[in-house]
Amino acid sequence: MDYRKKKARNKIIQHTLLLLFTLIMLYPLIWMVGSSFKESSSVFVNAHQIFPDEWHFSNFVQGWEGFGGISFATFYKNTFIIVIIATIGSILSSTFIAYGFARINFKFKKTWFAIMMMTMMLPFEMIMIPQYVMFNWFGWIDTYLPLILPTFFGVPFFIFLIMQFIRTIPKELDQAARIDGCNTITIFTRIIVPLVMPAMMTAAIFSFYWRWDDFMAPLLYIQSPSKYPVSLALKLFSDPEAVTNWGAMFAMTTLSLLPIVIIFFIFQRYIVEGISTSGLKG
Repeated sequence: MDYRKKKARNKIIQHTLLLLFTLIMLYPLIWMVGSSFKESSSVFVNAHQIFPDEWHFSNFVQGWEGFGGISFATFYKNTFIIVIIATIGSILSSTFIAYGFARINFKFKKTWFAIMMMTMMLPFEMIMIPQYVMFNWFGWIDTYLPLILPTFFGVPFFIFLIMQFIRTIPKELDQAARIDGCNTITIFTRIIVPLVMPAMMTAAIFSFYWRWDDFMAPLLYIQSPSKYPVSLALKLFSDPEAVTNWGAMFAMTTLSLLPIVIIFFIFQRYIVEGISTSGLKG
């Protein structure tokens, strides 16, 4: 009986601590949502108060109107264009490249793989200026090409993730398919791709998150406000030379999180399946 009481008490303590840590981690998010309903002038005056006494739903209307005659509908449209095309490009190209590294023997294969893995260690600040000079020479500044086109040449992390998944697939399936008359491309499209779908979905979710939150790249390459994504448009709410509408800014920030939250809850099982079963095992 004492053992059961002790076990129950330990569970209560564990769940209490987990709930406490969860609230601490969610506090900034809850504060942001509460501030989106506050009057702009009282956001930081009553910063200790999470939810307002008087709810201002007009913040969402004012925020959606945007600025300079450009509404947030335009910024959302721009963001979805960048995110969807870049995600499709990164997944298709990374899967194809991963198949080559996992199944095809070619000269200097290990060397090219090592070079690819080393690119994952390069910080963005190191390649930022060379990339800008190159894209400026191409005439791509103030277009979406610098944000989209490089993804069609593979993303190293996604290549590694999908390649490890492919290595868990028995090669006997490839050999059986060749006996039936399938070539390399047919094996890839009809056998490999359906089997690595969990890893591809995991990579797609990560790509969606990264592209949606990306601020630095649009800041470098996009100059016209009508082409801004949501991440860059939110920064324009904060104007050091004028009165900032904090309520509208937090309202639009809250709305900007909705796609990410929806994607997570819909596809969260693919994240677990894609990483645990997919094989980050060698």
